[in-house]
Amino acid sequence: MFSENFGVKEKSKFKVLFVASEAAPFAKAGGLGEVMLSLPRELRELDSDARVMIPRYASIDREKNELSMEYEGLEVPTGAENESEPATMRCNVLRYNPKNSDHRRAPITYFLENEEYFEKRSNIYGYNDDAIRWALLSRGVLEFIKHSAWRPDVIIASDWQAGFIPNYLRTTYKNDLDLNRIATIFVIHNLAYQGMFDQRFVAETDYDDGQSDLPSFFNPRLLKMNMMRRGILHADLVATVSKTYAKEIMTPEFGQMLDPLLKERRSRVYGVLNGIDYEEFNPKNDQYLTKNYDATTLERREANKLELQSRFGLTPDKKIFLLGIASRFTDQKGFDLLFPIMHALLRELKIGLVVLGSGEGKYMDFFKNLEEQFPGRVGAHLNFDTVLPRLILGGADAMLIPSRFEPSGLIQLESMRYGVIPIVRQTGGLADTVEDFDVQTESGTGFIFKDFNSESLLIAIIRAYENYGNKPLWKRLQKNALSEDFSWTHSAKEYVHLMNIALGFRRRANQT
Repeated sequence: MFSENFGVKEKSKFKVLFVASEAAPFAKAGGLGEVMLSLPRELRELDSDARVMIPRYASIDREKNELSMEYEGLEVPTGAENESEPATMRCNVLRYNPKNSDHRRAPITYFLENEEYFEKRSNIYGYNDDAIRWALLSRGVLEFIKHSAWRPDVIIASDWQAGFIPNYLRTTYKNDLDLNRIATIFVIHNLAYQGMFDQRFVAETDYDDGQSDLPSFFNPRLLKMNMMRRGILHADLVATVSKTYAKEIMTPEFGQMLDPLLKERRSRVYGVLNGIDYEEFNPKNDQYLTKNYDATTLERREANKLELQSRFGLTPDKKIFLLGIASRFTDQKGFDLLFPIMHALLRELKIGLVVLGSGEGKYMDFFKNLEEQFPGRVGAHLNFDTVLPRLILGGADAMLIPSRFEPSGLIQLESMRYGVIPIVRQTGGLADTVEDFDVQTESGTGFIFKDFNSESLLIAIIRAYENYGNKPLWKRLQKNALSEDFSWTHSAKEYVHLMNIALGFRRRANQT
């Protein structure tokens, strides 16, 4: 296959190192951790040697995870600018080896060990010196590769925490003959988070153009570095988590003040949709469901619906149109749109609502008040839970996902996997994965609204409600959703293609 890879025949097997701040099952705070498990694992199924590297936090038990010493006494340069600063930080690298017989286990994973910045920290994020921690991870990765017998063809660095890797590689290590052959792909999971600051309120004197030399670990200026900008600027290729989001971030509305840079590098910006684990998310054998089912036994979902209503304190009613919400409560998720319309919907229509999530107070208060005003119709569980999301997937009729923006989104994929119909805004990964239902052709998998306003969301909810009243039509819609395939296999194949392109750019750069 010949493509953007500058006339070179595409490879199908790579040595690739994923670098991130988290990776399941060892350390997970959100969707990134799941990606760092599923995508490398799927690439290994495609015969690439995919490995992962993260810090070893206090929560990662060495004995329990059977970690072995890979490299002891790694001296990581700090870029010290005066004699009072230590020139290096001493680290170790530990290694996790999966059991060869179990394809479900995590891939080979390296852990950067440092007592002060990682081992003493029980949390992944939220420290005042996070900039030093991520700079240490970035340089530690590169120093480890220099001393390792295994060298990747490609490094895939995720989000701003790993944004210094392409920067160091193309500046500090540019003359290293071993490292400068490595191509880099910088992955943007959410452009809104760019570093240790809010980019919307940066003083002109603190502005980081991404071109200046990186300061030492101990220079206060490190806190003001825009790691997202630097990752975009120095990587051989930039990937986002959906094709629509890749286009959206080149506009002022979604670009978070980086749209000029992204437009400048548009020839190197690609979108690859995240997937979900179809073995883990499977209504046929999900242990949390009262009744398991598939597309041929959808009537069994009724038992799950009644169980869901019971768990959330709702009046049991298998006929009511039951909406679900399972989300973080932030401005991004768009739940402000419900404020003017939800009371009227609950008063006028035979609708129920189950809500699971936590976040900003205004949303927590809104859902709590709804529960109090509509007892038996609204149930809210406003904190984290591992079981209730599965019950919502197994028993709700539709899922509300009215996001202001959504780089990729997982809940709409999980919903369709379980026959829950997504009601979504046409943005980012939601636009790429949900097809608006057409009554005439009986095609489509959900209900979509375009404009970010309450009226548009209201129309989408009413459309879903009316179609729910036609049971044969609704069953057709559920079967459409269940037939979709958003497994990681598709994503992994696209990343193989992107690695070929990135290596092509790297070869061309090294020839100039």
